[in-house]
Amino acid sequence: MAEGSGSQKVNPNLVAEIVSNYVAKNSVPVDQVEGLIAAIHQTLSGLGSAEPTPTPAPLVPAVPVRRSLQPDYVVCLECGFRAKTLRRHLRTHHGFEVAAYRARWKLPTDHPTTAPAYSERRSAMAKQLGLGRKPGSVAPSPAPRRRGRPRQPAAE
Repeated sequence: MAEGSGSQKVNPNLVAEIVSNYVAKNSVPVDQVEGLIAAIHQTLSGLGSAEPTPTPAPLVPAVPVRRSLQPDYVVCLECGFRAKTLRRHLRTHHGFEVAAYRARWKLPTDHPTTAPAYSERRSAMAKQLGLGRKPGSVAPSPAPRRRGRPRQPAAE
């Protein structure tokens, strides 16, 4: 086997062992064994000379982080989408959970993904329905008004 100038020396016994294990578990036509040997040899010879991976470009948000939170909407830093809440948008369009989104953009864990006005409206509605109270601390409701004449005490 001829070796290229940039490749390192590969142990032929290692190549033979990998090929024999692969052929034992997989159906390979005889005319393709030579290509398989060459591919494995090339892969093994390239392992030590890995080229440095290019550094990814720094992330640039669609809007500045300070402007991403408005009273009536929040803005997705990935694409600039405006919504009352970002949870579903992040999952469906970008494949992120909220924690992964915050980590990607280096946001604090308490950075909201829901518009403040929307949160307050939902909170007020829940309080009006009586949600969030402990079971024993339910405020007594006013007695229902009865129609008609007031009851007379029973005579004994």
